[in-house]
Amino acid sequence: MNMKSIGVIIGNRDFFPDRLVAEARVEIVDLLKKLNINGIMLDTEATKLGGVETFQDAHKCAALFRAHRDEIIGVLVVLPNFGDERGIAETLKLADLNVPVLVQGYPDDLDKLDVARRRDSWCGKISACNNLYQFGIKYTLTTKHVVHPTDPSFIKDLNDFVAVCRVTKGLRNVRIGAIGARPGGFNTVRYSEKILQRNGISVVTVDLSEILGNANKLHAQDLKVKERLDKITSYASRGRTPDEALIQMAKLDVVLGDFIEANALDATAIQCWTSVQQNYGCNVCTSMSMMSENMMPSGCEVDVTGTLSMYALQLASGSPSALVDWNNNYANDDNKCVLFHCGNWAKSFLPDIEIATAPILGTSVGEENTWGALAGRTPAMPLTYGRISTDDPRGVMKAYIGEGRLTDDSLKTFGNRAVAEIPNLQNLMQYICRNGFEHHVVMNASKTAGILKEALGNYMGWEVQVFDEPTQQPNPTRMPDRELVSQN
Repeated sequence: MNMKSIGVIIGNRDFFPDRLVAEARVEIVDLLKKLNINGIMLDTEATKLGGVETFQDAHKCAALFRAHRDEIIGVLVVLPNFGDERGIAETLKLADLNVPVLVQGYPDDLDKLDVARRRDSWCGKISACNNLYQFGIKYTLTTKHVVHPTDPSFIKDLNDFVAVCRVTKGLRNVRIGAIGARPGGFNTVRYSEKILQRNGISVVTVDLSEILGNANKLHAQDLKVKERLDKITSYASRGRTPDEALIQMAKLDVVLGDFIEANALDATAIQCWTSVQQNYGCNVCTSMSMMSENMMPSGCEVDVTGTLSMYALQLASGSPSALVDWNNNYANDDNKCVLFHCGNWAKSFLPDIEIATAPILGTSVGEENTWGALAGRTPAMPLTYGRISTDDPRGVMKAYIGEGRLTDDSLKTFGNRAVAEIPNLQNLMQYICRNGFEHHVVMNASKTAGILKEALGNYMGWEVQVFDEPTQQPNPTRMPDRELVSQN
């Protein structure tokens, strides 16, 4: 299955020039090919020029889309002329794909507004969107109201739209493993499994004793253990890590991998302390880092919605995410702060990665029992941050997202660490505290806040607050009836 397959509806209206439809088809097919997107559309023999105009055309196009239901992650509506507003909406209703929809209209040329060459797509797009709104079909708008497919802004819109489709499809089917109980001291990571399930997000639980018990049954000589040991030492410098600690880590990694495979999991949230250290004798950070680097996000302290946030940001960017603490102020700079965790960030964030111990945790469980934490400093790179949570008293899903950058500012400490510069940081912290968000946030080396806003707010129907301008005040937009459209 091609995860980048989109359905294409080319609108038409009988009293506009048919050649505009034929020309648009060639241009769209060429663009999709260049962007490595598989377009699924009517053949030119199926309807007049392969466009959708009549109710019969809508039936044919909907049947084609249904035949490719498992492939199509979104639909592109192309309006080379005014288009038939009913045919577009009826196609989507009959296909019943429940996927994102991007609406594009062609611009008119100022010297071609005669009857034989005019498009009127500016007006037709409004009518098409009006019908989609009436039908309760959610849709995305291009940055420019009308835009030619070769315009750089549309190429970005289309690439972003594919990412929106990827996020939406992924979140509606994600399976997260909750491995162990929430640590007693972390009320902050409580969540509603039932609210998640209503949104298509499944949580599979397992007692940590089962995982540790199965790990203790393995031996250093077992082939699976040797293979995992090789993967671990190839992944990161072992530093001063003792052989026995590496073997413990490898055995645990085998069992975690078996559990993930048996339950078809996309991500995991693990009880990473303190039971693992006290009852097994090592940290699970290295395994979590390896999973996150391999696009199977793994979050700390059984933070299931934090792990869900990792997955969402990963889907938006196509690169690994890390779960971090909003940890420290950075001197007197109001727009900078320190991001930190014991040591399980994906390798992509840690060019100087090394297996080490967790000194803070070691003060209570013995540092010799914390081998497996990773040390490393994240250098300057782009930053998208975000957090998804269940607001249990209100029964809703909510999120905040924004962009900034990671810097190379001096930072003398241990563990996994980074310095973030974020516009409007003080207002962001006010918003987090006033709205009951967790101390964990997710970072991703991308600029994908717009994609996440569209996917989480418009298509998932969650409350989303975006922080993007230094002067912006928190003004969350909610779509309570799940019928409202994106405000691009």
